[in-house]
Amino acid sequence: MKPRITVITLGVDDLERSLRFYRDGLGLSTEGIVGTEFEHGAVAFFDLQSGVRLAIWQRKDIAHDTKLPQGAHSPTEFTLGHNVSSREEVDAVMEQAKQAGAAIPVPAHDTFWGGYAGYFQDPDGHVWEVVWNPQWETE
Repeated sequence: MKPRITVITLGVDDLERSLRFYRDGLGLSTEGIVGTEFEHGAVAFFDLQSGVRLAIWQRKDIAHDTKLPQGAHSPTEFTLGHNVSSREEVDAVMEQAKQAGAAIPVPAHDTFWGGYAGYFQDPDGHVWEVVWNPQWETE
């Protein structure tokens, strides 16, 4: 398998609420909810960097499609990393997420490894790390 991620899909409980958070709150580009003509098909896609999209799809629909039981979710199952180019950008993104309604379990802070990072949770509890790593270049 070649390492190629093209879509990251987050299971959500309320598609409209999540759409508002990501589109209106964080300013991610989207055509809105599509696929409503299909049972279990309503989904929204957001453009990230070139060739990568974020999708939000209802948990119950993911369970139906995968034929797996819908279980309880844990916000510590994984995190999404959003690397930025400066400490100030970490602060700006964290504030934007907070204004959009995100919970902030860990405010931006100096990390033990020499960077600067904070965590926010979207309305469904998915954890995003906003991080500046002085050893990585970002666009």
